[in-house]
Amino acid sequence: MYIEYMEKNGRCYATVTESVRMPDDDNVKRKGSPVGKGKTTYLGLVIDKEQNIYKSRKLGMFTYDLETDTYGPVPADFIAPVQTKRTKPPRRRPASPAFGDVFICDEIIKKSGYNKVIDAICYPNPDTIYALLAYYIVSKESNCHAEDWIDTSYAQYLYPKAQLASQRISETLCTLGSEDTKQAFFKEYLRFLKENEKNFDKTPPASTMVKDCILIDSTGLSSAIKFPLTAICKHNGVINEEVRLIYVVQQSTGMPLFFRYVAGNVIDASTIVRTVAELKAYGIETGCAILDAGYYTGPNADVLYEEKIPFVSRVRENMKVFKETLANYSAGIEARENMVRFNGRVLYVKCVSVKIGSKSDRDAYAYLCLDINTRGHANKDTSLRANEQKMSDDELFDELHSQGFFVIISSINLTPAEVLPLYYQRDRIEKIFELSKQNASLLPLNVQTEETFRGHLLMTFMATALFQIMSQKLNKAKISVDSALSTLSNHRVDVYDEWFVTQEPVKHMNEVYTALKIKCPINIPRDVDIKNLGN
Repeated sequence: MYIEYMEKNGRCYATVTESVRMPDDDNVKRKGSPVGKGKTTYLGLVIDKEQNIYKSRKLGMFTYDLETDTYGPVPADFIAPVQTKRTKPPRRRPASPAFGDVFICDEIIKKSGYNKVIDAICYPNPDTIYALLAYYIVSKESNCHAEDWIDTSYAQYLYPKAQLASQRISETLCTLGSEDTKQAFFKEYLRFLKENEKNFDKTPPASTMVKDCILIDSTGLSSAIKFPLTAICKHNGVINEEVRLIYVVQQSTGMPLFFRYVAGNVIDASTIVRTVAELKAYGIETGCAILDAGYYTGPNADVLYEEKIPFVSRVRENMKVFKETLANYSAGIEARENMVRFNGRVLYVKCVSVKIGSKSDRDAYAYLCLDINTRGHANKDTSLRANEQKMSDDELFDELHSQGFFVIISSINLTPAEVLPLYYQRDRIEKIFELSKQNASLLPLNVQTEETFRGHLLMTFMATALFQIMSQKLNKAKISVDSALSTLSNHRVDVYDEWFVTQEPVKHMNEVYTALKIKCPINIPRDVDIKNLGN
């Protein structure tokens, strides 16, 4: 076989051609060669002849080895030359690209030491990782628009070797999706959290009896991708085709600790055992686990007891412990000694001893809670439905009586005033999921393979963690991260041959810079390493 090259409109194209021995007859002998052309395979546009890199519509950019007749990925650090047709001039880049949003992301990464975590991945082209991370944070568009974005952003100068074409992003995510990359990231990330713990704003513990609390919860990612993780799931009464994403969050700081994923039809209760096992493998010391009702089962309680992990969890209404606690202790709950004020609400909470676990042989505490606000709204709706559904008096009484109650189980003895603030710190993990979906480009899922899906989840986790770092810095100034990024996306920079000159920031821009303790430069020389200006 051999490669044939052909010039057309100033571009070079390649084709692989098989050599075929012709019949040994007089005609062939007279022509002087017994070899002819056989099957041909079109490679496409020649990108780099020396490195055997080609590009076609079917395969995108790839390498081809003639000796082994095999195709492969392009090296991550390869920068493709600009290819332009004679009939179409290259697109002009804006004279004043967006500056502020990417600039603060890069400054916070460096000043917080988060760059060490990103560099632990050891990706051959780090500019691509940093540029893609910035894109996940400042843009809500899908990855197919990343190349257009960087052409209008200061990121093109900050990360000059970044490759954000759709195919190159897919290749990057595929590399990030490897288990080795994930483990390398989390080892450094967890070290980063431990070393910087004093720099995070901490929520005071709800009780002196618990420390190092973690929050565990899951969310569904709607997906039409055809791979084994996508499955039909019924969650909270909603049927969907999805993948389940599990996050673990540090209760005291609100920082995400870890993530894992399972097929959409795997129920939450069955994932707690392996989640705890993976946390242990990464050396995460769990002082207390705060769980949603979907995670509480007898076998899960056994595991937590065996691992000596204290836990607090709400239980579902169909659980035996809920029904028995409600039946035995609801009478007389509305007493002065049971009243608790929490977040502007008034509740009645009664603590009783119970037995839990798969064999009901584990000592625990059940907190029967009555939310009078919830009961009032529910009773009103039930009263309106009673006539339509032709409820009997007994049925109506039973339903009205049970409304507004919920039960929290704890393996440790907490006071009623402590258990509610501790359990409701689960709101932090809900905020993390909200950040991931709305701000860190978690959805929609625009990937085609499980490898790129895993890489996408790691990239969104990296972006979510950076969002939380930024949020902590902006909280005192009462500025949201969304607002800060939106404001600074309008702060632009003028590009000259030897200098970048930033335009004058207006009042709201200066407020963001001040809140983040970042000094906005007036001019930046183009002949220095821009990424290391703050070091």
